[in-house]
Amino acid sequence: MAPNFSKLTSRTDIKVALAASAALSAWFIRNKLQSSSNKNVKRATRLSPEEQVQYMIKEKNKKVPKAQVDARFFTELKALWSIMFPGIWSKESGLMVLIALSLISRSICDLWLIQHTTLVEGSIITMNLPEFKKLLFQFFAAMPMISLVNNVLKWSIGEAKLRIRTNLSLHLYQQYLKGFTYYQVTNLDNRISNADQVLTTDVDKFCDTVIDLYSNISKPLLDIGIYLYRLTTNLGASTPGIMVAYLLASGVFLTFLRKPTAKMTVQEQKLEGEFRYVNARLITNSEEIAFYQGNHRERLTLLASFYKLTRHLRNFLNFRVAMGFVDNIVAKYVAITVGFYAVSRPFFAKDHNLLTRGTENDRFKHYYTYGRMLLKMSEGIGRLVLSGRELNKLAGLTTRVTQLRTVLDEVYRGEYKRTMVERNSQNGTDVPMLLAPGAGRIIYQDKVIRFDKVPLVTPNGDVLIKELSFEVR
Repeated sequence: MAPNFSKLTSRTDIKVALAASAALSAWFIRNKLQSSSNKNVKRATRLSPEEQVQYMIKEKNKKVPKAQVDARFFTELKALWSIMFPGIWSKESGLMVLIALSLISRSICDLWLIQHTTLVEGSIITMNLPEFKKLLFQFFAAMPMISLVNNVLKWSIGEAKLRIRTNLSLHLYQQYLKGFTYYQVTNLDNRISNADQVLTTDVDKFCDTVIDLYSNISKPLLDIGIYLYRLTTNLGASTPGIMVAYLLASGVFLTFLRKPTAKMTVQEQKLEGEFRYVNARLITNSEEIAFYQGNHRERLTLLASFYKLTRHLRNFLNFRVAMGFVDNIVAKYVAITVGFYAVSRPFFAKDHNLLTRGTENDRFKHYYTYGRMLLKMSEGIGRLVLSGRELNKLAGLTTRVTQLRTVLDEVYRGEYKRTMVERNSQNGTDVPMLLAPGAGRIIYQDKVIRFDKVPLVTPNGDVLIKELSFEVR
């Protein structure tokens, strides 16, 4: 079958036919994608322009909080960290220490497994049956301890997530339910229209990302440190030095490419919250909507929110797939290639202290042991490089939770930000009114209630009526 296939592929007409088929398939897929996108655009344009503008107008000139890994991010994370971990001697800090000890134990177990499996396979090759039985019994006896270490690590991670989520949720709910803050943040301020989304989903994802990032950074750093020491001691500094240099170069490169991740994560959570809010509003006001027969208008609002969310999710998906393609190449395949080159250098050296002595079997054992160590080190470097993706995601979630804390605190102090009515006229000739609570005059005269050119203003300062004059007799 293989010779026949090679004969077919060597023919020029077959190559031309295959190229034409590939081009035709690409043209067909491209047209299919364009037609589907046109259908989606037509489906989206079924919404009237007026309805779409009404859904989008509340975001006009709205400042979106920036989310990126910078000094501001670490300041915000430090403030949230003090809430999640009340003190050094708290149970949460103890769980973090337990996670660290479990990670150390797991790295020691991995190192023991590498050395022991090498000995087991060496006894098989040399046909040493008593040694094989002894090593296999030791391997079997160590399995319960290794399994215990893995499950203690899993339990400590899960318990830490629950405890820090409890601490952060209690703090936020204490702010949210202080006085009339829960009412004011919804009705007098429009910076966060979906506080329930932040209090539930965003807080949960934030706590999960914090613990996962801690374990995903600590374990690779520990592995890199252990294997770096062992490889430097036995093979020299050039082999691990090449891998560390590659870590720095690839980390800087991928961090630069991942910059949009934090901003897109914030936008995703925001749009998810808006879609959830629109659905909740329909349930809350269902009686009024049914009385005024507003189901068609609500359907348009729901679809506008849903299409906006799906467009962003599709763009985010395309970005993640593109970044995943680059991540796999840089953090996995190129890292393995660099690792092979690095481990081969001392073996090709003619004057190496360890590798030039002994038999070919000894060289094979050294290559197998140190090669697997270097492979583990390469995997740790890859995980450390990929953890930058989680760090950008954490930056976005940190911005969301910090924004909620800031808004709750300002609303409780009476500082509102809400845009309902334009303060200036459309031509821009009117001067903005200078208003302050209690700025008017109260005159007691003739036992008559009279309002003379009194402006009607919301608590946020939006002018509903410039001058209102009437008298109550």
